[in-house]
Amino acid sequence: MTSASLASRLRVPSGPLFFPVTAYGPDGSLDLETFRAHVRGGIEAGAAAVFACCGTGEFHALTPEEFQECVAVAVDETAGRVPVVAGAGYGTALAVRYARLAEEAGADGLLAMPPYLVVAEQEGLVRHYTELAAATSLDVIVYQRDNAVLTPETVVELARADGIIGFKDGLGDMDLMQRTVSAVRAEVSGDFLYFNGLPTAELTGLAYRGIGVTLYSSAVFCFAPDIALAFHRAFNAGTPEGDALVNRLVDGFYRPFVELRALGRGYAVSLVKAGVRLGGLDVGPVRPPLHEPAGEHVKRLAELVAQGRELLGTAHPGAGA
Repeated sequence: MTSASLASRLRVPSGPLFFPVTAYGPDGSLDLETFRAHVRGGIEAGAAAVFACCGTGEFHALTPEEFQECVAVAVDETAGRVPVVAGAGYGTALAVRYARLAEEAGADGLLAMPPYLVVAEQEGLVRHYTELAAATSLDVIVYQRDNAVLTPETVVELARADGIIGFKDGLGDMDLMQRTVSAVRAEVSGDFLYFNGLPTAELTGLAYRGIGVTLYSSAVFCFAPDIALAFHRAFNAGTPEGDALVNRLVDGFYRPFVELRALGRGYAVSLVKAGVRLGGLDVGPVRPPLHEPAGEHVKRLAELVAQGRELLGTAHPGAGA
């Protein structure tokens, strides 16, 4: 953990926000050395932060002990160069347990995943996230998706709470997101961070940028860091030339990738993991209940990565590590 605030380190990132996959060995157990290599490769490729054991990292499939081991490896490998944010989820008691394990492992912050299974009223969600934020010294980013959909009034209340610094949207309701950003801007003093958290956030990046949301998670960075970094630089340049490259990559790589991802349930994780293996790092398969992508879909992914690099004028292999 570093002394600089997490919010200040994430506000204007120097590169993509990296959500590494979790590596498993042939027997299905954690492969921490391969995970370390994957984290190292992402940092060397230009990641601005490591979000360990979150959705792409199969948070749902890890025991608390495995979770803490992975977070500790990420913290050790980053060595303070970039912040490490760890996932935390399930019911409030378990979310607090994961939060404390992350704090012990040296993480800089938490990404609060939706509560397990239940569909709660807004007052219950407020209590859940505020109790989680109060449980440790770590700053918290609240993740909206699935069964955790928040009203603008709820986000205002959370933005006022100690320890909650940001809001990640995995829902994609642009009307709701605009009203949320507006309400917080009008009601809360100080900066509050927003993240586009859709499964392939680059596809909707320009739409989110239109309402002032420029931070986003990049699963593509796991397996094609050169493409993701080029997109990030062009997107943040905000110039006609930059936006032209963004649109070329959306048309020629990101949209076809999203269409491929939609061919299988769980592909937002398993297809990404297959992409890392295509890059030369054997991170193993996904754990059940997720399943491996079909062979023809992996072949198509390899073709898409090559196609993306052609758009950049490069032909070198990506650093899946």
